[in-house]
Amino acid sequence: MKGFDSKFKDFPDYILKITYQIWENKDVEAIREYYGDTPKISLPTPTRAPSGIIYGAEPVVQSTYAALKMFPDRQLLGEDVIWIGNDEEGYFSSHRILSTATHLNDGIYGPATGKKIVYRGVADCACKDNLVYDEWLVRDQGAIVRQLGIDPKKFAGDQIHSEGGIENAQEPLNENTLCDTIYTPPSLPEKNIARDYANILIEIFNTKNENVFEREYDRAIQQFQPGGLIKYGRGEIFDFWCKIFSAFPNAKLNIEHLSFVKDQNQPPKAAIRWTLIGKHDGIGYFGSPTGANIYMLGINHVEFGQRGIKNEWVLFDETMIWKQILMQTG
Repeated sequence: MKGFDSKFKDFPDYILKITYQIWENKDVEAIREYYGDTPKISLPTPTRAPSGIIYGAEPVVQSTYAALKMFPDRQLLGEDVIWIGNDEEGYFSSHRILSTATHLNDGIYGPATGKKIVYRGVADCACKDNLVYDEWLVRDQGAIVRQLGIDPKKFAGDQIHSEGGIENAQEPLNENTLCDTIYTPPSLPEKNIARDYANILIEIFNTKNENVFEREYDRAIQQFQPGGLIKYGRGEIFDFWCKIFSAFPNAKLNIEHLSFVKDQNQPPKAAIRWTLIGKHDGIGYFGSPTGANIYMLGINHVEFGQRGIKNEWVLFDETMIWKQILMQTG
Protein backbone atom coordinates (compact mmCIF):
# COMPACT_ATOMS: atom_id res chain seq x y z
CA MET A 1 0.00 0.00 0.00
CA LYS A 2 1.48 3.29 -1.11
CA GLY A 3 2.44 5.56 1.78
CA PHE A 4 1.75 3.00 4.53
CA ASP A 5 4.32 1.53 6.90
CA SER A 6 5.72 -1.77 5.63
CA LYS A 7 4.82 -3.47 8.93
CA PHE A 8 1.19 -3.57 7.72
CA LYS A 9 0.65 -6.44 5.28
CA ASP A 10 -2.66 -5.06 3.97
CA PHE A 11 -5.34 -2.51 4.87
CA PRO A 12 -7.32 -4.68 7.33
CA ASP A 13 -4.02 -5.45 9.07
CA TYR A 14 -3.39 -1.69 9.41
CA ILE A 15 -6.82 -1.11 10.99
CA LEU A 16 -6.59 -4.07 13.38
CA LYS A 17 -3.01 -3.36 14.47
CA ILE A 18 -3.38 0.35 15.19
CA THR A 19 -6.57 -0.39 17.18
CA TYR A 20 -4.73 -2.99 19.25
CA GLN A 21 -1.73 -0.71 19.72
CA ILE A 22 -3.81 2.20 20.98
CA TRP A 23 -6.31 0.36 23.21
CA GLU A 24 -4.87 -2.91 24.41
CA ASN A 25 -1.19 -1.96 24.41
CA LYS A 26 -2.43 1.33 25.92
CA ASP A 27 -0.19 3.32 23.59
CA VAL A 28 -2.74 6.13 23.56
CA GLU A 29 -0.24 8.74 22.40
CA ALA A 30 0.10 6.79 19.13
CA ILE A 31 -3.20 8.40 18.14
CA ARG A 32 -1.15 11.51 17.38
CA GLU A 33 0.84 9.47 14.86
CA TYR A 34 -2.21 8.13 13.03
CA TYR A 35 -4.71 11.02 13.15
CA GLY A 36 -4.41 14.05 10.93
CA ASP A 37 -2.68 16.79 12.92
CA THR A 38 0.09 16.65 10.36
CA PRO A 39 1.38 18.54 7.32
CA LYS A 40 0.37 15.56 5.15
CA ILE A 41 -3.31 16.43 5.69
CA SER A 42 -4.70 19.92 5.16
CA LEU A 43 -7.36 19.63 7.92
CA PRO A 44 -7.42 18.01 11.36
CA THR A 45 -9.18 14.64 11.24
CA PRO A 46 -12.91 14.96 11.99
CA THR A 47 -14.43 12.18 14.08
CA ARG A 48 -18.20 12.12 13.75
CA ALA A 49 -20.30 10.28 16.33
CA PRO A 50 -23.98 10.53 17.28
CA SER A 51 -22.91 12.82 20.14
CA GLY A 52 -21.26 15.34 17.78
CA ILE A 53 -17.97 16.06 16.00
CA ILE A 54 -14.46 16.44 17.34
CA TYR A 55 -11.38 17.44 15.33
CA GLY A 56 -7.80 16.26 15.40
CA ALA A 57 -5.87 13.92 17.65
CA GLU A 58 -6.08 15.72 21.01
CA PRO A 59 -9.79 15.15 21.83
CA VAL A 60 -9.49 11.54 20.65
CA VAL A 61 -6.51 11.07 22.97
CA GLN A 62 -8.40 12.55 25.92
CA SER A 63 -11.57 10.52 25.32
CA THR A 64 -9.48 7.35 25.01
CA TYR A 65 -7.73 8.01 28.32
CA ALA A 66 -11.14 8.66 29.94
CA ALA A 67 -12.57 5.41 28.58
CA LEU A 68 -9.54 3.40 29.72
CA LYS A 69 -9.81 4.93 33.18
CA MET A 70 -13.40 3.70 33.53
CA PHE A 71 -12.71 0.34 31.83
CA PRO A 72 -8.98 -0.39 32.28
CA ASP A 73 -9.28 -4.03 31.15
CA ARG A 74 -11.20 -3.26 27.96
CA GLN A 75 -10.50 -5.62 25.07
CA LEU A 76 -11.37 -4.64 21.49
CA LEU A 77 -11.92 -7.81 19.51
CA GLY A 78 -11.93 -6.99 15.82
CA GLU A 79 -14.74 -9.09 14.37
CA ASP A 80 -14.42 -7.85 10.81
CA VAL A 81 -13.02 -5.14 8.54
CA ILE A 82 -15.13 -4.59 5.42
CA TRP A 83 -13.15 -2.35 3.14
CA ILE A 84 -12.62 -0.93 -0.31
CA GLY A 85 -10.01 1.36 -1.85
CA ASN A 86 -6.78 1.78 -3.73
CA ASP A 87 -3.58 3.82 -3.60
CA GLU A 88 -4.99 6.66 -5.70
CA GLU A 89 -8.32 7.26 -3.96
CA GLY A 90 -7.28 6.04 -0.53
CA TYR A 91 -8.69 3.23 1.59
CA PHE A 92 -12.05 3.06 3.37
CA SER A 93 -12.79 0.64 6.20
CA SER A 94 -15.80 -0.35 8.26
CA HIS A 95 -14.37 -2.02 11.36
CA ARG A 96 -16.80 -3.95 13.58
CA ILE A 97 -15.49 -4.37 17.12
CA LEU A 98 -16.77 -6.50 20.00
CA SER A 99 -15.60 -4.99 23.29
CA THR A 100 -15.42 -6.63 26.69
CA ALA A 101 -14.74 -4.52 29.78
CA THR A 102 -15.24 -4.16 33.53
CA HIS A 103 -16.63 -0.92 34.97
CA LEU A 104 -13.94 -0.31 37.58
CA ASN A 105 -13.84 3.48 37.97
CA ASP A 106 -16.25 6.42 38.06
CA GLY A 107 -17.00 8.44 34.93
CA ILE A 108 -19.80 9.38 32.55
CA TYR A 109 -21.69 6.20 33.50
CA GLY A 110 -21.70 7.15 37.18
CA PRO A 111 -19.99 5.44 40.10
CA ALA A 112 -18.05 2.27 39.37
CA THR A 113 -20.24 -0.83 39.51
CA GLY A 114 -17.68 -3.59 38.99
CA LYS A 115 -19.98 -5.02 36.32
CA LYS A 116 -18.62 -6.79 33.26
CA ILE A 117 -20.09 -5.63 29.97
CA VAL A 118 -20.00 -6.70 26.32
CA TYR A 119 -20.94 -4.39 23.45
CA ARG A 120 -20.23 -3.58 19.84
CA GLY A 121 -19.13 -0.55 17.91
CA VAL A 122 -18.27 0.21 14.30
CA ALA A 123 -15.64 2.69 13.15
CA ASP A 124 -15.71 3.80 9.52
CA CYS A 125 -12.32 5.26 8.58
CA ALA A 126 -10.98 6.99 5.49
CA CYS A 127 -7.23 6.53 5.30
CA LYS A 128 -4.29 7.55 3.15
CA ASP A 129 -0.51 7.71 3.62
CA ASN A 130 -0.60 5.80 6.92
CA LEU A 131 -3.15 8.25 8.39
CA VAL A 132 -6.81 8.29 9.35
CA TYR A 133 -8.08 11.50 7.78
CA ASP A 134 -11.82 11.07 8.47
CA GLU A 135 -13.83 8.86 10.85
CA TRP A 136 -17.41 7.97 11.72
CA LEU A 137 -17.91 6.12 15.01
CA VAL A 138 -21.10 4.45 16.26
CA ARG A 139 -21.00 2.71 19.62
CA ASP A 140 -23.87 0.72 21.15
CA GLN A 141 -24.39 2.98 24.16
CA GLY A 142 -27.75 1.35 24.77
CA ALA A 143 -26.02 -1.97 25.45
CA ILE A 144 -23.48 -0.32 27.76
CA VAL A 145 -25.94 1.56 29.95
CA ARG A 146 -28.44 -1.30 30.19
CA GLN A 147 -25.74 -3.67 31.42
CA LEU A 148 -24.78 -1.07 34.01
CA GLY A 149 -28.39 -0.89 35.21
CA ILE A 150 -29.30 2.43 33.58
CA ASP A 151 -32.29 3.05 31.30
CA PRO A 152 -31.16 4.70 28.01
CA LYS A 153 -33.75 7.49 28.29
CA LYS A 154 -32.70 8.22 31.87
CA PHE A 155 -29.04 8.21 30.86
CA ALA A 156 -29.80 10.82 28.20
CA GLY A 157 -31.72 12.95 30.69
CA ASP A 158 -28.94 12.72 33.28
CA GLN A 159 -26.42 13.75 30.63
CA ILE A 160 -28.46 16.84 29.75
CA HIS A 161 -28.63 17.75 33.44
CA SER A 162 -24.88 17.23 33.96
CA GLU A 163 -24.15 19.50 30.97
CA GLY A 164 -26.11 22.37 32.47
CA GLY A 165 -29.64 21.71 31.26
CA ILE A 166 -31.33 21.98 27.89
CA GLU A 167 -30.01 25.46 27.14
CA ASN A 168 -26.38 24.48 27.71
CA ALA A 169 -26.22 20.77 26.83
CA GLN A 170 -24.09 19.66 23.89
CA GLU A 171 -26.28 19.23 20.84
CA PRO A 172 -26.06 15.75 19.27
CA LEU A 173 -25.07 15.32 15.64
CA ASN A 174 -27.85 16.56 13.36
CA GLU A 175 -28.51 17.51 9.74
CA ASN A 176 -27.35 21.08 10.37
CA THR A 177 -24.01 20.06 11.90
CA LEU A 178 -21.23 21.42 9.73
CA CYS A 179 -18.06 19.42 9.14
CA ASP A 180 -14.75 20.54 7.66
CA THR A 181 -13.38 17.58 5.73
CA ILE A 182 -11.41 16.60 2.65
CA TYR A 183 -13.27 13.28 2.41
CA THR A 184 -14.35 12.18 -1.06
CA PRO A 185 -16.45 9.00 -1.40
CA PRO A 186 -14.68 6.21 -3.29
CA SER A 187 -15.73 5.12 -6.75
CA LEU A 188 -17.66 1.85 -6.87
CA PRO A 189 -18.91 -0.43 -9.62
CA GLU A 190 -22.54 0.36 -10.39
CA LYS A 191 -23.61 -3.16 -9.47
CA ASN A 192 -22.35 -4.46 -6.13
CA ILE A 193 -23.68 -6.35 -3.11
CA ALA A 194 -23.53 -3.28 -0.84
CA ARG A 195 -25.84 -1.42 -3.21
CA ASP A 196 -28.09 -4.50 -3.33
CA TYR A 197 -28.33 -4.48 0.46
CA ALA A 198 -28.97 -0.72 0.56
CA ASN A 199 -31.82 -1.21 -1.90
CA ILE A 200 -33.29 -3.93 0.32
CA LEU A 201 -33.22 -1.55 3.30
CA ILE A 202 -34.82 1.23 1.24
CA GLU A 203 -37.57 -1.15 0.12
CA ILE A 204 -38.24 -2.17 3.73
CA PHE A 205 -38.44 1.51 4.71
CA ASN A 206 -40.78 2.41 1.86
CA THR A 207 -43.11 -0.60 1.95
CA LYS A 208 -42.79 -2.29 5.38
CA ASN A 209 -43.74 -5.40 3.44
CA GLU A 210 -43.02 -8.75 5.05
CA ASN A 211 -42.56 -10.29 1.59
CA VAL A 212 -39.21 -8.47 1.33
CA PHE A 213 -37.93 -10.60 4.20
CA GLU A 214 -39.23 -13.80 2.63
CA ARG A 215 -37.37 -12.92 -0.56
CA GLU A 216 -34.12 -11.45 0.75
CA TYR A 217 -33.43 -12.96 4.21
CA ASP A 218 -32.45 -16.52 5.06
CA ARG A 219 -35.07 -18.23 7.24
CA ALA A 220 -32.29 -18.76 9.83
CA ILE A 221 -31.28 -15.06 9.87
CA GLN A 222 -29.52 -13.81 13.00
CA GLN A 223 -29.71 -10.08 13.71
CA PHE A 224 -27.50 -8.32 16.26
CA GLN A 225 -29.49 -5.28 17.40
CA PRO A 226 -28.75 -2.11 19.40
CA GLY A 227 -29.03 -2.73 23.12
CA GLY A 228 -26.94 -5.88 22.80
CA LEU A 229 -29.94 -7.94 21.66
CA ILE A 230 -29.86 -10.90 19.29
CA LYS A 231 -32.96 -11.91 17.35
CA TYR A 232 -33.61 -14.91 15.12
CA GLY A 233 -35.82 -15.60 12.13
CA ARG A 234 -37.56 -13.38 9.61
CA GLY A 235 -40.51 -12.50 11.84
CA GLU A 236 -38.42 -10.93 14.60
CA ILE A 237 -36.28 -9.04 12.08
CA PHE A 238 -39.42 -7.70 10.37
CA ASP A 239 -40.78 -6.52 13.75
CA PHE A 240 -37.52 -4.71 14.54
CA TRP A 241 -37.33 -2.74 11.28
CA CYS A 242 -41.04 -1.90 11.43
CA LYS A 243 -40.65 -0.47 14.95
CA ILE A 244 -37.72 1.68 13.84
CA PHE A 245 -39.24 3.00 10.64
CA SER A 246 -42.77 3.36 12.08
CA ALA A 247 -41.41 5.77 14.69
CA PHE A 248 -40.35 8.11 11.86
CA PRO A 249 -42.92 7.45 9.11
CA ASN A 250 -42.20 10.63 7.16
CA ALA A 251 -38.43 10.63 7.61
CA LYS A 252 -35.88 10.42 4.82
CA LEU A 253 -33.51 7.45 4.68
CA ASN A 254 -30.13 8.36 3.18
CA ILE A 255 -27.39 5.89 2.24
CA GLU A 256 -24.11 7.65 3.01
CA HIS A 257 -21.42 5.04 2.32
CA LEU A 258 -21.07 1.56 0.84
CA SER A 259 -18.31 -1.01 1.05
CA PHE A 260 -18.18 -4.72 0.34
CA VAL A 261 -16.01 -7.80 0.18
CA LYS A 262 -16.35 -10.60 -2.35
CA ASP A 263 -13.65 -13.18 -1.78
CA GLN A 264 -13.79 -16.88 -2.55
CA ASN A 265 -12.39 -17.63 0.92
CA GLN A 266 -15.24 -15.93 2.83
CA PRO A 267 -18.95 -15.23 2.43
CA PRO A 268 -19.99 -12.08 0.55
CA LYS A 269 -20.18 -9.17 3.02
CA ALA A 270 -21.33 -5.57 2.87
CA ALA A 271 -21.30 -2.49 5.09
CA ILE A 272 -23.50 0.56 4.74
CA ARG A 273 -23.59 3.81 6.69
CA TRP A 274 -26.98 5.51 6.70
CA THR A 275 -28.90 8.38 8.23
CA LEU A 276 -32.59 8.68 9.03
CA ILE A 277 -33.74 12.31 9.21
CA GLY A 278 -37.21 13.48 10.14
CA LYS A 279 -39.76 13.91 12.90
CA HIS A 280 -40.59 11.46 15.65
CA ASP A 281 -44.25 11.45 14.69
CA GLY A 282 -45.13 7.76 14.85
CA ILE A 283 -45.50 5.04 17.47
CA GLY A 284 -42.59 2.63 17.46
CA TYR A 285 -39.16 1.98 18.91
CA PHE A 286 -39.09 5.25 20.90
CA GLY A 287 -42.60 5.12 22.32
CA SER A 288 -45.38 7.62 21.69
CA PRO A 289 -44.72 10.34 19.08
CA THR A 290 -43.22 13.60 20.33
CA GLY A 291 -42.79 15.58 17.13
CA ALA A 292 -39.08 16.02 17.86
CA ASN A 293 -36.71 16.43 14.92
CA ILE A 294 -34.41 13.42 14.82
CA TYR A 295 -31.10 12.64 13.14
CA MET A 296 -30.14 8.96 13.42
CA LEU A 297 -26.69 7.81 12.28
CA GLY A 298 -26.47 4.07 11.73
CA ILE A 299 -23.99 1.51 10.40
CA ASN A 300 -24.99 -1.98 9.30
CA HIS A 301 -22.94 -5.03 8.38
CA VAL A 302 -24.36 -8.09 6.61
CA GLU A 303 -23.19 -11.50 5.48
CA PHE A 304 -24.92 -13.28 2.63
CA GLY A 305 -25.47 -17.02 2.41
CA GLN A 306 -26.89 -19.24 -0.31
CA ARG A 307 -30.46 -18.34 0.73
CA GLY A 308 -30.07 -14.61 1.29
CA ILE A 309 -28.90 -12.47 4.22
CA LYS A 310 -27.66 -14.82 6.95
CA ASN A 311 -26.27 -12.39 9.54
CA GLU A 312 -27.08 -8.72 10.06
CA TRP A 313 -25.51 -6.29 12.52
CA VAL A 314 -27.36 -3.00 13.12
CA LEU A 315 -25.83 -0.21 15.17
CA PHE A 316 -27.11 3.19 16.26
CA ASP A 317 -26.90 5.07 19.56
CA GLU A 318 -30.38 5.10 21.08
CA THR A 319 -29.23 7.31 23.98
CA MET A 320 -28.55 10.12 21.50
CA ILE A 321 -32.02 9.72 19.98
CA TRP A 322 -33.47 10.13 23.46
CA LYS A 323 -31.24 13.13 24.06
CA GLN A 324 -32.60 14.80 20.92
CA ILE A 325 -36.18 14.05 22.00
CA LEU A 326 -35.65 15.32 25.56
CA MET A 327 -33.83 18.48 24.49
CA GLN A 328 -36.81 19.41 22.30
CA THR A 329 -39.65 18.28 24.56
CA GLY A 330 -38.29 18.81 28.07
